Amino acid sequence: MTRPVLGELAVLDDVGPPRRGRAYPAAGATSALLLPALLLLGALVAWPVLRTLHASVVIDGRWVGTANFRAALAAPGTGAVVGRTLLWALVVPAVVTVLGYLLAAASRRPQEGGLVRLILVVPTALPLVVTGVTFRLLYDPDPQRGLATLLMARLTGRSAEQVPQLLGPGLVTVALMSAFVWAWVGLAVLVFRAALDAVPPSLADAVRAFGGSRRDVLWDAQWRPLLLRTVAVVFALVALGTSRTFDLILVMAPGSVRDEASVLALRVWQASGGTTTGEGAALGVIWLVAVVAGMLVAALFVRQAWPPPQDPAPAEPDQAAPRRVTRLLAVGAAVAWLVPLGVLLATSLHDPVDAAARGWWSSPPSLDSYRQLATGVELWRTLGFTLVLATVVTAAVLCIALLAAYPLAWLTGPPAQATALLLMGASVVPVQVIAGPVNEVLGVVLSSGTARGMALVHIALGIPFAVLVLRNAFADLPAEQVRAARLSGRHWWSTLRLLARHNRPAVIAVAVLEFVQVWNDLVVGLLFSGPGAVSLGLFLAGQSRGFVVNSGVLAAGSVVASILPVLLVVLARRQLVAGLVAGGVR
Repeated sequence: MTRPVLGELAVLDDVGPPRRGRAYPAAGATSALLLPALLLLGALVAWPVLRTLHASVVIDGRWVGTANFRAALAAPGTGAVVGRTLLWALVVPAVVTVLGYLLAAASRRPQEGGLVRLILVVPTALPLVVTGVTFRLLYDPDPQRGLATLLMARLTGRSAEQVPQLLGPGLVTVALMSAFVWAWVGLAVLVFRAALDAVPPSLADAVRAFGGSRRDVLWDAQWRPLLLRTVAVVFALVALGTSRTFDLILVMAPGSVRDEASVLALRVWQASGGTTTGEGAALGVIWLVAVVAGMLVAALFVRQAWPPPQDPAPAEPDQAAPRRVTRLLAVGAAVAWLVPLGVLLATSLHDPVDAAARGWWSSPPSLDSYRQLATGVELWRTLGFTLVLATVVTAAVLCIALLAAYPLAWLTGPPAQATALLLMGASVVPVQVIAGPVNEVLGVVLSSGTARGMALVHIALGIPFAVLVLRNAFADLPAEQVRAARLSGRHWWSTLRLLARHNRPAVIAVAVLEFVQVWNDLVVGLLFSGPGAVSLGLFLAGQSRGFVVNSGVLAAGSVVASILPVLLVVLARRQLVAGLVAGGVR
């Protein structure tokens, strides 16, 4: 007898009825496995979304239809905010996609490729708060402090007053976009690199055998079979990522130009904060619909699993760019990506008084900013709290996601597709949209602003993506491995443990991404923290209020905050790519 097993046909007669009954979770066990995930998602994601939808069409409990939407859209500046959000969703993904492909192709050679990719991936691990601090230092309008302003003034021969200010009203959005591109290109390079490595060299040989030209080889052996879909995936994922530019704008844009830089992520928070109001809820619904629509577009292109990465094949002579051009592009990218990191590190190695008055290049290095930072008790308390929070949340998300992914991996056909869409939708719900209703729930169940409340929110927000990746990773296992795991396991939990071991890259990817997400977070800390529960991102954002005066200490704190996530991402980058490719969203 044969039956579908995780999407493939497998012979099950050799398992035997008694042994098979112990290896498979029964109906009651399946419900128990799904219950923790369903409770958290229902209470802290699904119900808050429904509550926000309800609040968007009522005022004081009275049905008003679209009145809140009309009022929200008619408010001064809302049209510009919506247009700016669309601009972010189109321009930034296009730039990241093009740069990601070019740099992935340029870094294929083993001599410099590994080092270039390592440099490019570092900004991916930085908190967006740190990215905002870094580029605000780089673009400081005073040429005595801002390296970019100084270079522009000298290159153009203009005075400081005549140089276009990147943090002024006219160019602040461009400056913010450049920071976001710097932070995201590394991820695109890794994805394109995996896609290029997965292209079988035999395809190029087949195209040449039929008389294909270099252009035919590029199109028929690379772009048509794989890279077109990869472009769509990268573009869609970055577009979804731009909907969460809250941290970057809040820290990098000076308060005087924040309205000129605002997008829906910021406007929803400004309109409602941690409460559920009519106009704020309406804006949240508009934002939610836009994000979910983007998610559906992404789902069209990721319905099939990506081929597993292979060892890079040597580039063919007629496919490879000239060696000199490739090397120049790779080296140029590495240098350009190192400049902001160098500015942050150099500023942190600057006396606090000097950092506030002049650029890091104008005086010798000093550890005084680190000394001043280390004497503060609040930093160590915040670091300890964030470490414990990230560790507990990661462990909880991993356990709950593994339990839920195991029974869900058996689904096939329309139920599996519906489950994937629901998980994808839950994974892209903006935090600001559910903040008001979640605070209402936490206010009843827990006292607001506690570590337990923050942990529950982080766990609920992390579960959908973790379940999706692990479910797909289980479904991608060869039937032989699944059958061997079932024969070896005495009970379903033994089988689950063996299958998780086979999917170690996906498990590591989920654990690292969840830990880094919690460690780097600002918005959850801003909306749900209290006096005894201050996250590292919120601590740094608070220090940025007196940016010029605190620039040296703030840079030192940013460096300290970046060490752990950078180490995790750099050390686990191979597992991250393998785990996400094997269990990628589809």
